[in-house]
Amino acid sequence: MTVDVNGIAHIQLTVNDGERCLPFWERLCHFLEMETLIRNDDTVYCIGSRTGILVRVAPEGSRAKSFDQNTSGLHHFCFRARSKEDIDSIYQFVRTELKAHIIHAPDDGSRFAPGYYSFLFEDPDGIRVEFNYVPGKGHFGELGRLGGSGAGPANQYGDEGLTDG
Repeated sequence: MTVDVNGIAHIQLTVNDGERCLPFWERLCHFLEMETLIRNDDTVYCIGSRTGILVRVAPEGSRAKSFDQNTSGLHHFCFRARSKEDIDSIYQFVRTELKAHIIHAPDDGSRFAPGYYSFLFEDPDGIRVEFNYVPGKGHFGELGRLGGSGAGPANQYGDEGLTDG
């Protein structure tokens, strides 16, 4: 037996710099048509757009370590947008209103999936967030690796995308 889940219900992040991160995340969530469900001195939790983002400040004694995407744990997470235009709008908001550190501006990432279009940025604590758009059925579509004439699962993944090597 298998189960087809209905996406991710929520993501919880722990940050060190609550003064900068909590407003950053709340503004981003509001831009994404999410509403604040919880707000206090050390937590903001927004829901909507079929997900939830909970951000809490690390306890005082646990703030010595900074986020490091190359250690065990979260590398980054990615929101799926409905269009390339949405990606461009979110990018403009993140860049101009939130003044986020941009890792890469919107670009073609078809090496990852047919029509893949995305951008990547960091929150004030350095947590990486991506927004992408993939048209149609992506890898399950006719041009995708898992589609009718696709190459099947790749055996390598990196900056060059999905490859067989």
